[in-house]
Amino acid sequence: MDYQEVLHHYKNKTILITGGAGCIGSNIVRALLPAEPKRIVVLDDYSSSYPWNLPHHALLEVVKGSILDEQKLKQVFYKRPDFVIHLAAHFANQNSIDHPETDLKVNGLGLLKVLEYSRLVKPERFVFAGSGCSVYGSHAKIPFKEEAVTLTLDTPYQIHKLLGELYCNHYNTIYDLPTAIGRFFNVFGPGEVPGRYRNVIPNFTWMAMHGRPLTITGTGDETRDFAYVGDIVDGVLRMGVIDGAIGHAMNLASATETSVKELATLINDVTGNDAGIAYSPKREWDKSNRRLASIEKARRILGFEPKMQFKTGLENVHTWLTEHKDLIDRSLGPQNRLW
Repeated sequence: MDYQEVLHHYKNKTILITGGAGCIGSNIVRALLPAEPKRIVVLDDYSSSYPWNLPHHALLEVVKGSILDEQKLKQVFYKRPDFVIHLAAHFANQNSIDHPETDLKVNGLGLLKVLEYSRLVKPERFVFAGSGCSVYGSHAKIPFKEEAVTLTLDTPYQIHKLLGELYCNHYNTIYDLPTAIGRFFNVFGPGEVPGRYRNVIPNFTWMAMHGRPLTITGTGDETRDFAYVGDIVDGVLRMGVIDGAIGHAMNLASATETSVKELATLINDVTGNDAGIAYSPKREWDKSNRRLASIEKARRILGFEPKMQFKTGLENVHTWLTEHKDLIDRSLGPQNRLW
């Protein structure tokens, strides 16, 4: 199924995106608008993004609120969505270490509430944003394949992302809710603001733009599988309409291994930053030295194929941060500043 065929399935449909103002969600919104849906409903509490990250459009309805708020859930599910894309989360490993109870409430109870409402309205598909950087733990064989899930995990965030998969499987098996799980790997791209508990690429790029050295926690030889947001959007939309995805979890990644040192060097090059690289001790919970996903299952079932060249993706991030620099400066509160 080519991309235009995928988009056609969303024509005249109502799509609910929880956490839709974030990097992935805002890019999904922009990808879906040309498909002429009946409406797109975004539910977001702006805990990791801002209202200005979404376009103004007659087909887009934005509701500010938490997935823990029953009144807000009633409001958005009253629209009887044909598709539910669940991206809302209490994000980041360190954030979950610092706030484990909040992580459980949002990533456990919050998901459960969204699944319950979805069961009542019977959408055509429920797509859950899982985490391939979570469910495989620290010692899985490289490349990570979907069957290599472990119960030995390092942070509450990882535990609760696995819990989310178990809940999705339960609702699929017991209530026939057509769930599909995308295991995302280190997503990056335009639409993600820097800040505390945010991802390394926007943070490194923001620091480099301000002439600061990029501080690596560890040796820099640690590797990650960085997936461009446009490729992830393509995979998510395919999971929403291809029947073979129902009841399955699939890695959505670049299937390319990049060291953190190489990443920092590239970002300094893209931004023209001559402040170099610094090092600090590895975080105690971070036991993962290598991450690399197998995407063979997603290729086979979805026709998923990442297209973005890594350096071009980094250039796109730099361009977006530059264009939104004033908005970001005004939006970042003291608790989110990097220095």
